Amino acid sequence: MGWLEGKSVYLTGGGAGIGRAILDRFLKEGAHVSVLDLSKERLAEIEAQYGDRVVTYHGDVRNYEDHERAVAKTVEAFGKCDCLIANAGLFDGFVKLIDLKPDVLEQAYQELFDVNVKGCFFAARAALPALLKSNGNIIFSLSGASFYPDGGGTIYTATKHAVLGLLRQLAFEVAPTVRVNGVALGGTITQLKVIASLEEFTPTVSVEEKKKSIQNRNPMRMYMEPDDHVATYVLLASDQAPAITGEVIHSNGGLPVRGLS
Repeated sequence: MGWLEGKSVYLTGGGAGIGRAILDRFLKEGAHVSVLDLSKERLAEIEAQYGDRVVTYHGDVRNYEDHERAVAKTVEAFGKCDCLIANAGLFDGFVKLIDLKPDVLEQAYQELFDVNVKGCFFAARAALPALLKSNGNIIFSLSGASFYPDGGGTIYTATKHAVLGLLRQLAFEVAPTVRVNGVALGGTITQLKVIASLEEFTPTVSVEEKKKSIQNRNPMRMYMEPDDHVATYVLLASDQAPAITGEVIHSNGGLPVRGLS
């Protein structure tokens, strides 16, 4: 038996990258998972691979009704919802505020805050009634940028700080029935998407250049792959962490002890 045997999980942004790694590991640990994603192609691949162990929902995290319907499908298919993982997100390509003209700033701000912040608010609110019934838990995908500068550009960093605030307040509000935690992810080799309005401000960087940059920024001198993070999600979603709420586990190569080197 796995750590998540019999658990029912609602995962946003589970079609690729860290979300897909979470999905694969949670299924190995015995969970049933429902996945909301924007890509019909990725959802079809998941369905073909996993069959009725997975429920898929083609939707947008910015649309509250999509979350409501996805949670309803989760409960209908699996009888309950034990865990929400709010993972979907977009990136700003490290663009600085001074480089953004007002019209581009407006567009980029709206898109990044809508997906990275509002998407988490909507997912949590839609899932809470079911989670309160199951004494469940919520896990937010955070970032080193939730705590430190230069984990992204100005807007991305602000969104990740905002989700940290949501996590802490929500953990207070729903205790003792629901636990709320997060994972602060470090530099990971994924296809995390830079929004279209900022692509012209973002230089093209090869995968090897990304790896070297990430390695130079953390004490462990490592770049991370999605699988490097997923055990942390398993722990937080499981019954092995009953006393952990309002906390963030850092999975980022040691950024909190980076020092001056």
